[in-house]
Amino acid sequence: MTVTLRPAVADDLMPVGALHQRSRVAAYSSFLPPGALADPTPEAMGAYWVERWRWERDEHLMTVAERDGRLVGFSYLGPDDEGDPATGLLNAIHLDPAERGRGTGRALMVDALDTMRARGWRRGVLWVLESNAPARHFYERGGWQATGDRRDERIGPTRTPQLRYARQLPGC
Repeated sequence: MTVTLRPAVADDLMPVGALHQRSRVAAYSSFLPPGALADPTPEAMGAYWVERWRWERDEHLMTVAERDGRLVGFSYLGPDDEGDPATGLLNAIHLDPAERGRGTGRALMVDALDTMRARGWRRGVLWVLESNAPARHFYERGGWQATGDRRDERIGPTRTPQLRYARQLPGC
């Protein structure tokens, strides 16, 4: 019943897409309309990850979490999107909805922080949906602090304000 973490391989990407879609619907349905979450389909989300992996796998890392051999979560990290060479970007942590509250998200975050430090980054940043209070609380408990930076992205047709968070990496 323990969770194991490992680097993703190409065969993980379609299941990661399906998990990503389930995670989004569960996490965002309280503040986004159903139409915003209807697309992409799990298959389309898998295709998105296959394509993204193709272009980013040399500089990004996806880690998958498995419980009893079943995919239950993943993280994705890479260089800072604003070009700071001392900063890594935690692009995503997503969990199967049934996995919330079991410590898997925390394990993925700790692993991501350790990986960023091992890559030579001294600081980590991430973007979180402003309306996603549970995710914001999760990151704040993990030592992340809002920087005051904001951006707007779209999920489907819906504008979604995001907040940037940052923290020093362990041992830096």
